[in-house]
Amino acid sequence: MPSKISRRKSLKTMGAIGASSFFMTSTSQGATNITDARANDIQNVIAEQVFATPFIDTHEHLIEEKGRFTGTQHPRVRADDWSLVFSHYADSDFRSAGMSLKEYDQFFSPFVDPVDKWFILEPYWPFVKNTGYGLASHLAVQYLYDVPELSAATVRAVQDGYEKVRRPGFYKTILQEKANIESCQVNSLEDTPFMESAMPDFLMQDLSIVGMFGWIDIKRMSAPAGIAVESVDDWYSVIDWWFQRYGPYAIAVKSQNAYSRDIDYEQVSYNDARPIFQKLVNKDNLAKDEAKALQDHLFWYAVNKSNEFNLPVKLHTGYYAGFGNMPLARLSRNAGSATQLCLDSPATRFVFMHINYPNYEEIIAAAKNHANCYIDMCWSWIINPIAAKDFLKKYLVTAPANKILTFGGDYIPVEPVLGHAIIARRGITLALSELVQEGWLTTDDAVALIDPIMYTNARRIFALDQKEKVLANKQW
Repeated sequence: MPSKISRRKSLKTMGAIGASSFFMTSTSQGATNITDARANDIQNVIAEQVFATPFIDTHEHLIEEKGRFTGTQHPRVRADDWSLVFSHYADSDFRSAGMSLKEYDQFFSPFVDPVDKWFILEPYWPFVKNTGYGLASHLAVQYLYDVPELSAATVRAVQDGYEKVRRPGFYKTILQEKANIESCQVNSLEDTPFMESAMPDFLMQDLSIVGMFGWIDIKRMSAPAGIAVESVDDWYSVIDWWFQRYGPYAIAVKSQNAYSRDIDYEQVSYNDARPIFQKLVNKDNLAKDEAKALQDHLFWYAVNKSNEFNLPVKLHTGYYAGFGNMPLARLSRNAGSATQLCLDSPATRFVFMHINYPNYEEIIAAAKNHANCYIDMCWSWIINPIAAKDFLKKYLVTAPANKILTFGGDYIPVEPVLGHAIIARRGITLALSELVQEGWLTTDDAVALIDPIMYTNARRIFALDQKEKVLANKQW
């Protein structure tokens, strides 16, 4: 199916960003020999196609646009000024670089003058501006506010730019017109498993299942359904209600339960799960093995419901967001557990997110061996841009190219999604160009892969032709 955003329009909308302007090796700078000139030619051909191809953005946490106009009344908006552009992910690097908690709270305070915030950030900015997190926010400042460098001399212009850009309709301006993203898939963090979006066929929604089995909140999940929960059978009814109400509109189901445990979900019987759930209802403490058994049982109940509604199952793997909170030894087990899930439920399309960084070789092996294993590169381009580029190179010569998804911004604020998309396009260009230069692909083969890995794979895996019809002009 041809892209809904035409190539001509895509080239125009990406004009300010420009493929060749983002590469240091452009032929306009001159090549030292024939080999360099050929490498530049290959890269420019690939870059033009990569920057012209729309992304299907397969993972975001964007709040609804209207929430950005309520200022700090929205719990995800700590300060309604330029610091918000740095409030997700970059903020973790600030702390890792040594920013104190007091300085951190001041930087994101709504009561500190936006101009004065630069002087809080200044000691740390030189050390984080080149990380993927820092770069995504920095690129957003450059391309949204036309400020090439953040400094004491430019911070006022950055704040003015923030206020000028943040106007009704700015989500589509940033995402569609500037980042060349056709649609996004949102795992809402706005205290609901499914957000009834004001832009349903643009900000498409995942149905979050983590509250159904992992971080169980009986009152929160059962109240909308109007079901009194006194047994595990009642809880099944609550899960059924969420699927029946939102399954036809959801793009996929999503769980980030891997932040608190491995994804080693075993098959636990109803008879074993029933008395454990009863203890939960009675507010009795669960032993560690009981909690795991109950989670495992309910996970598979939710997965089976997902299969009924033909919804892929998105699972967090690998690296943790945040600061000072990651048990790396446990993360190393995710890929092995992923393969067991694929074996236990061959009818389920499992989408393993974030390339299982830093253990990405293992998840490539899983995708190569299991037909129902799909890999999403969401977030990975800003965790480690070079590792993400290397992952894509290795994946494309190892596993089937129809099972890879190459972009998801994974942001709460919309602005740095633009920076992330630029980084991803650069990484995709470099990965494909290097494969050609190293003799693994022809230029024609590399160009032929661009549309599938950036666009058509996502449309097929998530049945977007069907979902767009269901969601078009949907009134909740």
